[in-house]
Amino acid sequence: MLYLAQHRRTPLGRWALLTALVAASACFTSLIVVFLGLASHGPEPPAQASTIPASVPTKAPRLTVGTVPGVHTLAKSVPVRLRIPAIGVNAPITEVGLNANDTVQVPPLTNHNLAGWYKYGPSPGQQGPSVLLGHVDSVTGASVFFYLKDLHKGDKIYVKLDDGKTATFLVDGLQRVSKTTFPTQDVYGKLGYAGLRIITCGGAFDAATGHYYDNIIVYAHLN
Repeated sequence: MLYLAQHRRTPLGRWALLTALVAASACFTSLIVVFLGLASHGPEPPAQASTIPASVPTKAPRLTVGTVPGVHTLAKSVPVRLRIPAIGVNAPITEVGLNANDTVQVPPLTNHNLAGWYKYGPSPGQQGPSVLLGHVDSVTGASVFFYLKDLHKGDKIYVKLDDGKTATFLVDGLQRVSKTTFPTQDVYGKLGYAGLRIITCGGAFDAATGHYYDNIIVYAHLN
């Protein structure tokens, strides 16, 4: 099976009481996040799953608060559905938290059309980086973020919230990164606006360990 890599979170400074404090806060600025591949035992994925367009850079797109004037943040509300028309995504969202080993949980691999929201971070539309993650595929076929790498700057992302509102985001750009050099600050660092990060796997596949070498990250801001 071709799993999404998990985040491992290491506490720093005032975050020493990891579980209690993370559960009570939406701030990621004092956390280190490392992506780890989970082993699997399936065949190699199709070439389409591993191939990343040359247009996807290795550096994160830059966005400042001044580029999104007049945009107000939303109240905290649990996200329930994700729509990305440009790549045909229309999926429910489940909440994910922490595993016993301090890695971030991922959605069950058996449900192809499901995204996960990291519930200890900002909800979509709140100030800061809200994080969604999901699988790219498994041995039985494509999963929710199989075509994530095909998004482009300006594409729209819609996140329906439990309070009935829909947070609309515009894609700022994509980034391809090695899991061994995951850009923690770019993804989880403090933001002066409401941001969205969507993460999945991609790039070359290691058949011996059963995981991808890279992550694909989408950066977006509240429209």
